[in-house]
Amino acid sequence: MASVGSNPYSTVFGASPNQLISRDIEKQHILDTFTSENPSTTLYIITGVRGSGKTVLMTDIEEKFSKMKDWVTIELNIEGSLLESLAAKLNNDKALVKIFMDAHINLSLFGLGVEITNVPPVKDLETAVEKMLLAIKKSGRKVLILIDEVYKNNEMRSFASLYQILIRKKLPVFLLMTGLYSNIRKLQDDKGLTFLYRAPRLEIQPLGIGRIKRNYKNILGLSDDLAMEAAVLTKGYSYAFQLLGSLLWNEKSEKGFREIPERVKDQYISYLEEYSYDKIWSELTEKERYILIGLADIPDGKISGLRDKLDMDTNNFNPYRKSLIRKGIVTSTGWGYIQFSLPLFKEYILDNWAYYE
Repeated sequence: MASVGSNPYSTVFGASPNQLISRDIEKQHILDTFTSENPSTTLYIITGVRGSGKTVLMTDIEEKFSKMKDWVTIELNIEGSLLESLAAKLNNDKALVKIFMDAHINLSLFGLGVEITNVPPVKDLETAVEKMLLAIKKSGRKVLILIDEVYKNNEMRSFASLYQILIRKKLPVFLLMTGLYSNIRKLQDDKGLTFLYRAPRLEIQPLGIGRIKRNYKNILGLSDDLAMEAAVLTKGYSYAFQLLGSLLWNEKSEKGFREIPERVKDQYISYLEEYSYDKIWSELTEKERYILIGLADIPDGKISGLRDKLDMDTNNFNPYRKSLIRKGIVTSTGWGYIQFSLPLFKEYILDNWAYYE
């Protein structure tokens, strides 16, 4: 019997669910840094595996800044023209339009605002953005730009290059980006964008098992033991927390649960595979997949045993180990040991890919 009321959990990637285990420490760290009198950085990059909650955290931060009277928040789409979109969205703010008019910034060539008599129009977008931000600075305001799931393309290269100039000119512009580790690395490796290596990275960590247990107990009415069993089954993976919570909510009845129904477990792994793991797997390199297939067949996760199995020495193995850890696929469990970070990912590999070894 389905539960009465709407499901409080969300399985839509990037959507802010009603049941959210907030990342208050990470959020407050960025808030404190950007709002300090002398910020140590004007740029943060949030990284993590797909489904770890990067977008939800960024949205939460955006909501906080949008309520501050001296801040303007602008979200840009990586697929579009970033400079055009930035100029257009700045000009869509009614309070800023007056500031730009008072500063005699003629943006008519770009279809923004009205032509100002006896003031020549700005002829290129970079100059237009600089003039707009200078006017914003004089008004005592600051701009937070947010870009979700960044990757290397011509638009991002142009925007990042301009951002570097804006910061050097001490204009009040802050940047918060999210992205997969591999995509961020490609962007940083661009010879013109190496300044991004100095940008602090906030790596999304798994949610606390205890917090998930308490949520399942309070929202789903599970017993302590059953709530803990369900929480452990998620391994703190944000998407798994939402997914399992949603499935259990749909199965909930007036009698409650004595155990997690087998059909829920079957749906759980099926959805993990179809909506998360297949995509994660497709984005790994051939060598990374080879190592993970080997790890799935090692009972204790001992690195020396895994290297022997794969016939790889330390120098060849370590770069891939570090990469898989940074991508959020595996985690170190002590000196000389690693294990899978994602719930049932070992079973996913054994069921779908081990025969390719």
